[in-house]
Amino acid sequence: MVVKNPDVVVIGGGVNGLFATLDLSLRGFQVMLLERSVIGSGASGRMHGLLHSGARYVATDPKAAVECAEENRIIAGIAPHAVEDTGGYYVAVDKDDEEYVEQFIKGLRAVNINYREVNPEDALREEPNLNPEVKAVVEVPDKVVFAKDLMFSVAVSAYREGALIIQGAEVVGLNVSGDSINEVVVKDHVAGDVRRIRPRIIVVTAGPWTYRVVKMVNIDVDMMPTMGVMVVYNRRLTRRVINRMRMPSDGDILLPYASSSIVGTTAVIVDDPDNLTISDDDVNFLASEGSRMVPALRKVSVVRAYASVRPLIKMPGVNAREAARDFAIIKHEKPSNLVSVIGGKFTTGRLVGERLSDEVSGLLGSSKGSMTRDHPLFGANLYDDLRELDNPLRSLASDFKGSIDEERGRAAALTLLLSEVAKNSRRLMGWS
Repeated sequence: MVVKNPDVVVIGGGVNGLFATLDLSLRGFQVMLLERSVIGSGASGRMHGLLHSGARYVATDPKAAVECAEENRIIAGIAPHAVEDTGGYYVAVDKDDEEYVEQFIKGLRAVNINYREVNPEDALREEPNLNPEVKAVVEVPDKVVFAKDLMFSVAVSAYREGALIIQGAEVVGLNVSGDSINEVVVKDHVAGDVRRIRPRIIVVTAGPWTYRVVKMVNIDVDMMPTMGVMVVYNRRLTRRVINRMRMPSDGDILLPYASSSIVGTTAVIVDDPDNLTISDDDVNFLASEGSRMVPALRKVSVVRAYASVRPLIKMPGVNAREAARDFAIIKHEKPSNLVSVIGGKFTTGRLVGERLSDEVSGLLGSSKGSMTRDHPLFGANLYDDLRELDNPLRSLASDFKGSIDEERGRAAALTLLLSEVAKNSRRLMGWS
């Protein structure tokens, strides 16, 4: 079978595009996802690792707080293999922080996020690397998400529902006829050819690169590309995610990520998401702020720093740190078969995919609803899932199950599976 004209083309292989692809596939549509590089190579694969409880936004963006709280529970349920339920502490380390405690707890109650006030002495017994001068501690249900594991699982799940996942496929043109796009022009970086696809609907989920895609049809979107820097340290210093007890600011999150610690983040508006510069000042600032919460950070080595660009919604008179973390689904009037998204967070990627799919389903005349909320992703029971495969990779189940590397084998198995998915998708398109 060679697929020529899918119902929907999704442009961008980050968390939003992947969940939109899965959601639409579960509703019975033929979907093709196009990623110019490899799945998760953009902003989604460079997030800080926090699966938000919503607590961070209770005072500044209650709507985002509610969405994060719900999606935190959903993602943990459908992808337990990609989530570590660490829990999180919000810690007050100075007088200004203490003054925020009452407002913070009031906000948690208002949006119904579970919390527990913890005696600082008890918190120090649980987390001995905390600042011994900590004045107040509140526990919230933050979690850590392994971004690539989650995204690869969504991609494999979507493929199993009939979607095609094409890597190395950069959209370089959108040809318009009348009031709709009739052709997507793709530069195939694998074969070196130019391909042409004629879908019914085009969905743009290109994150901070969305403005470049829609500009091909003379559309502007109100986006504020905002760079955030993260610093990786060579030791895991805490069991939980540690957050500074204050309004969202720079350098106020420290996460345990596998055997490392990650401190983030900053917020600086940038012109070009492909041209980012991380300065020594960025690294030093984050080290200084992180050590206010966990002084032991000063004694461990920096492994590296990296940056991601958030596709924030542009708001007049609002800076990057104050901007809402909401998302917007845009149904463009002309071309009439173009839908795009800006804003959002990794934590809300499934919800973005659901809302995008609702919009697209309506355009395609379908009333089917979303199923991703209760749909276990491939890999949730990885070794059982592997045994069901009808290809040579099923042997990975016996290779890893019960071995010393059973846990580490999950990432390897998902990476190999995604490679097979991408190769088979090309074959089904006749691009091999």
